[in-house]
Amino acid sequence: MALSGSSIAACPAAPPAPAGIAAHYRGLRPNKMLSRLTQLARLPGENVLTEGPACDRAGNVYFTHVRASQIFKWDPHRRSLSLFRADTHNTNGMCFDPQGRLLCCEGGAQARRVTRQNMTTGAIEVLADRYDDRPLAAPNDVCIDRRGRIYFSTRGGVDELPGINPKAVYRIDLDGRLHRLLVEPRQIQMPNGVEVAHDGRTLYVIETHPNAGWHRDIRAFDLDANGDIANERVVIDFYPGRSGDGMCVDAVGNLYVAAGLHQLRDTSETLATRPGIHVISPQGQLLAFRETPEDILTNCCFGGDDLRTLYITGGALLMSLRTEIPGSDIYRPQN
Repeated sequence: MALSGSSIAACPAAPPAPAGIAAHYRGLRPNKMLSRLTQLARLPGENVLTEGPACDRAGNVYFTHVRASQIFKWDPHRRSLSLFRADTHNTNGMCFDPQGRLLCCEGGAQARRVTRQNMTTGAIEVLADRYDDRPLAAPNDVCIDRRGRIYFSTRGGVDELPGINPKAVYRIDLDGRLHRLLVEPRQIQMPNGVEVAHDGRTLYVIETHPNAGWHRDIRAFDLDANGDIANERVVIDFYPGRSGDGMCVDAVGNLYVAAGLHQLRDTSETLATRPGIHVISPQGQLLAFRETPEDILTNCCFGGDDLRTLYITGGALLMSLRTEIPGSDIYRPQN
């Protein structure tokens, strides 16, 4: 399904990024913001990559095994794991919309699309797969705002396959029109996690470029009533360590960011970013940290009856911890 729309929000040049995150750990004191970690499930096999946790109204947690093109369902009441869907076209990030439909970033080479699945009928609708009559780069992460508009990031791009769109961040309006908000190389370098603030006034984008000298930070943009962006700034810089991957926000506006590495990989990233969940204020202060046990940590979302359970994906694991502050209710479907 091809969607149209060609407006690109102009973003001013960002100010110089602050120093890396290492100094933040030194000043961090123990607190009650994050409980101890609980391992809920481990997927069998090798080369497992869990991603994209999303909670429905009943509290069930859906998450992906990107490389196997599978979506799994964790039932917290029965403490049971089941395969929800196969052949997902390497679905990565996911979230639920207010109507309880599952939004999926299908990043596989044969798809490159954002879809919406009716959880009752199973019907899948393609929301975006092309821009300016060219295929999208691989959709990576997705979120919604309080008006129901959808924001998503794409990775890969023309450096991966000529003829497709470059890396970018997009918005899908309620009428289905697709708008490109940020595009490489001038406005973005390697977009990953995207999230809208609890008050709906800020769009956060994680930059995760693995090459030396490129962006590894969280950037914030003012978000107006039309869903357009302005006033770019760096919230926190992870360079030279691994940047954040996915994130979510709590009810007072803090970011919960999955970032860091246990072991070096074939990139210029160092171990300066510790592997775990980082709670970061909108002003860029590291408020709390909880280490996670396994590479590669990918994403997190809020769930539970009180929205104080944080579900985390990384390596072959689905994990959880309890939080002092509840998550933003933007995550809870109305149905």
